[in-house]
Amino acid sequence: MSDKRYLGNIITQNPTAPSGPYEDSTAPGVWSLAEAFAYSKAGLWPTAGNANPLAGDIALVAGGQLSVDPYSTSAIQYFSITSTGNATDYGNLSTNMSNVEGMASSTRAVFSTNSGSPYTYQYIEIQTGGNTATFGNQTQSSTARGTCSNATRGLTSGGYLSGNASNIIEYITIASTGNGTDFGDLTAGRYNHAGCQSTTRGIFGGGSTGSYSNIIDYVTIGSTGNATDFGDISAARQSLAGASSSTRGLFAGGWLGSRSNTIEYITIASTGNATDFGDLLAGNYELCGTSNSTRAVFMGGNTSGSGTNVIQYVTIASTGNATDFGDLTNLIVHGGATSSAHGGIA
Repeated sequence: MSDKRYLGNIITQNPTAPSGPYEDSTAPGVWSLAEAFAYSKAGLWPTAGNANPLAGDIALVAGGQLSVDPYSTSAIQYFSITSTGNATDYGNLSTNMSNVEGMASSTRAVFSTNSGSPYTYQYIEIQTGGNTATFGNQTQSSTARGTCSNATRGLTSGGYLSGNASNIIEYITIASTGNGTDFGDLTAGRYNHAGCQSTTRGIFGGGSTGSYSNIIDYVTIGSTGNATDFGDISAARQSLAGASSSTRGLFAGGWLGSRSNTIEYITIASTGNATDFGDLLAGNYELCGTSNSTRAVFMGGNTSGSGTNVIQYVTIASTGNATDFGDLTNLIVHGGATSSAHGGIA
């Protein structure tokens, strides 16, 4: 017996297939009972009370060095920034790698990788989960870059290139795919620096020019051109992490000949030197960071000569020391982080 859908000049002949089994998913149109049952059996029919775990303010952490063989990972893991708890497996990069950097809009994450020739960008749709796909090529194959993004564009800056510190900034349009495009130059070439952002400004702080740097630069994300001096972080250091709301940028940890536990902040819309915020749980470098509009989270890094799996957080609008959040799935050094709700979006 075949199912028949009676249209009566009202019902759509071709309903839109369900977008997932979650309470906030949709299945527009009018369906026969048999059709709805088939989608339900396949786990695709929207179900009240079944929230998508990848909806909301999601932090993603990709790649990184491990303490044991194979010494790097392709794993991408995620957690909700609004709660506390441990990270969960999300999917994979194309291959095992460290020195990954993340950028994102509210729906798509793009990772700047050291895979391919030239090096590639890889992307995922945040609320879907799974493995990355190729986005395009970078203009230069450098490692240890700084990144920032708003809802439209992602920027990568500097990096270690053929034994030197690069000053090149390039950009991508996150909603599309394609190769990076030249944006301008940093005030000084450097690598192992940190990025953060508002909806209009991108900030790059610290790093190494060949020696430790205290430089903070800024650019207007929606334009192109060279970076402008913003001010200085409190002590020259590299391998630090950045995170931000739309108003404040935070720089955490780093290496200055020893591991730093310092967290400091800037007001993004102004210029000036960074101000003390508080302390990480321990001295840490080669960590990664991201945020939503309220919380900054810092993950992994090197606290004692090997990687850590600790996730810690602060409330951006206040000051104070970091609080334990939970654990990553692995001990990660030089991983790349971003979120669906960082300061460049909200």
